[in-house]
Amino acid sequence: MKNILGRKVGMTSVFTDDGRHVPVTVIAAGPCTVVERRTKETHGYDAVALGFEALKRGRVTRAQAGHFKKQGVDPARFVREFRGPVEGVEQGQSVTVASFEAGDRVDVVGISKGHGFSGGIKRHNFRGGGASHGSMIHRQPASNGDTNAGRVTKGSRRPGHYGVDRTTLQNLEVIRADTERNLLLVRGAVPGGKNALLIVRQSVKTRGASA
Repeated sequence: MKNILGRKVGMTSVFTDDGRHVPVTVIAAGPCTVVERRTKETHGYDAVALGFEALKRGRVTRAQAGHFKKQGVDPARFVREFRGPVEGVEQGQSVTVASFEAGDRVDVVGISKGHGFSGGIKRHNFRGGGASHGSMIHRQPASNGDTNAGRVTKGSRRPGHYGVDRTTLQNLEVIRADTERNLLLVRGAVPGGKNALLIVRQSVKTRGASA
């Protein structure tokens, strides 16, 4: 099962065995615990719920404590569900980066960095107005369109809140899996800042081919 939870450590660059020099994101992935197995016979679909980062029992609600106790596992700070085959996965099993290897393709899901309330140039890459003294329009947006509507047209690109969105980068290459330090090196950048929670799952573009 090529699914795991982790935290973003940062970026660096490494040399691969074939001599390539590639930028990578270092992810402190796992170990995760299989909190629950969902099967098509019982729940209507196949899925595995993974728990990441141990949590004190006093830090969970009574409902959460009852759920973890029923499953026979220790409380976890984060629990995420991954749909797919559950063969070979046991309740309480530990999932590590050992299930990944160089060359695997994964999708990485995270929350993008927040930029607060931003203008059109920063948010939508607008070009901006003239830079000369007489321009009078430098960074502010131009016409808002129909003035009789009395509202902003839905879908128009205007200043507003920018960032803090659930973002998925697909089909990223796994460069290295360090089982001793529980580190996963993925080529390229991934969403979120340092120490952000990341979901690493098998790429949807290769899932059908490997099934």
